[in-house]
Amino acid sequence: METVKLTIDNKQVEVPKGTTIYKAARKLGIDIPVLCYMELHDLGVENKPAGCRICVVEVEGRRNLAPSCATECAEGMVVKTHTTRVINARRTVMELILSDHPKDCLTCPKSGRCDLQDMAIKLGIREIPGQEYAEMSTYKKDFSPSIIRDVDKCIMCRRCETMCNEVQTVGALSAVNRGFMAVVAPAFEQDLEKSPCTYCGQCVAVCPTGALTEVDHTTKVIRAIADPTKTVLVQTAPAVRAALGEEFGMKPGTLVTGKMVAALRQIGFDYVFDTDFAADLTIMEEGTELLDRLSRFLNGDKNVKLPILTSCCPGWVNFFEHNFTDMLDVPSSAKSPQQMFGAIAKSYFAEKLGKKREELVVVSVMPCLAKKYECQRDEFKVDGNQDVDFSISTRELAHLIKEFNINFEELPDDDFDRPLGESTGAGVIFGATGGVIEAAVRTAYEAYTGKPLPKIDFTELRGMEGIRSATIDFNGLPINIGIAHGLGNARKLLEDVRSGKANYHAIEVMACPGGCIGGGGQPLHHGNSAIIKARMEAIYREDAGKPIRKSHENPYIVKLYEEFLGKPMSEKAHHLLHTHYFSKKKDIYIK
Repeated sequence: METVKLTIDNKQVEVPKGTTIYKAARKLGIDIPVLCYMELHDLGVENKPAGCRICVVEVEGRRNLAPSCATECAEGMVVKTHTTRVINARRTVMELILSDHPKDCLTCPKSGRCDLQDMAIKLGIREIPGQEYAEMSTYKKDFSPSIIRDVDKCIMCRRCETMCNEVQTVGALSAVNRGFMAVVAPAFEQDLEKSPCTYCGQCVAVCPTGALTEVDHTTKVIRAIADPTKTVLVQTAPAVRAALGEEFGMKPGTLVTGKMVAALRQIGFDYVFDTDFAADLTIMEEGTELLDRLSRFLNGDKNVKLPILTSCCPGWVNFFEHNFTDMLDVPSSAKSPQQMFGAIAKSYFAEKLGKKREELVVVSVMPCLAKKYECQRDEFKVDGNQDVDFSISTRELAHLIKEFNINFEELPDDDFDRPLGESTGAGVIFGATGGVIEAAVRTAYEAYTGKPLPKIDFTELRGMEGIRSATIDFNGLPINIGIAHGLGNARKLLEDVRSGKANYHAIEVMACPGGCIGGGGQPLHHGNSAIIKARMEAIYREDAGKPIRKSHENPYIVKLYEEFLGKPMSEKAHHLLHTHYFSKKKDIYIK
């Protein structure tokens, strides 16, 4: 490998040819401030438009200052990262950025977690010269079911554009206009609802300012809790417990399940349940659907649609409805665990309480922003009443806990309520890429073979590779499984299926890198994939510690079928727990 030697701040370093000054400095432990730059190691994605110019450095022999994030090292190069000229340039650039930025930091949703705010503090900005004469660009606010775009706060870092186009291949965001009015927006500056946006929230996760934030439902949740005529239930997704602690200074990967339950009780929810229960229910329906399609296929039915695609991820479902409209009959018809829970809570559990569905308010705590959109879809309503009333993100839950002045770290560990709070290890692993299909295999294997699993951990289905595959032996019947996380990888995998290059019986897709643990509503990881890995390890630790690890052995799931649903894929189960999909292709690019 060819290398180059250079000097940075009087320190010599040798790096591979093609390495940027920024990375070479980082190797020496020298901190160069960056704003627009972002790197996601495991995804092979690097955002370095060199647009903000905060990372400029002085290179001996070069007349102008060089953006370190986009300037490659050269043999014998001498670099100074913190000269008076460099510091003055950075301050001037920051003052110019701030001159065209709103000053509502106290009320901004990103206040305290804003990279721009942090950089202004780091550079010691205390005033903006000429602010009284500066013109500010203004744009209309864009409110969608999941995401708010306040483009007045866009600094053209283009991180969201990289995530939307390169990682997710959604194509909803790009740079539009030129000069002073340049901004990142959907084509023709249309609203997100009119664009191909899937609401995956990855743009929100990487936005350094308040230009992209989630729709906040916490105020509506507090009002529901305060309403004496309402019984308020909350369900919590598996990925939340592996990340919530980060908002309170805990190490990534710290499991806070019991403390989370205790906090939710202190906030005032009448019942605290677990979405993992509904994940077990999802496996009963989705696994049965898989075996039904396989059996008919093996018996010569040419009309069977294979591979079956998991349907738990609403970001993935939105993407599918926009881009693969010729394959809408391929995904499982099973609803997501969030929506299954809502349907069961407002039917089965409402009957147990002796209440009407309208008297119940179901709140979900999700790692995902697409869940906000999903619960508002018309097919998940009964006479206008939503199965799930409000979906809040992990970040919103952390905000609620802080607002209620709860000392989270000192909370005792509480247990979920019954019956909708009992779950298995199979339900827990839904939070990580590969987890849904592994949970399905645990149940489908025993249902098909009538024999106990020889092993319960299918490690061949785990990992962080964007696209991976494995063959599971169902006692002589090889089942080919495909897995993709990140919508760009999903596109590649589905195009291979469409063209006949790939031969799978079942495919799991998660919209977000790492699965739900890397969701757009999780604590911000700032591109640090080690945090996502730590969350994944936590998910599998919780699975390993569960006394029951197969969905079909959950006693409360068994009781639900005995008392209410009959059997998986029954008429009643199909009515409550299954859905259908729609073509959204006609909506794309129409203003």
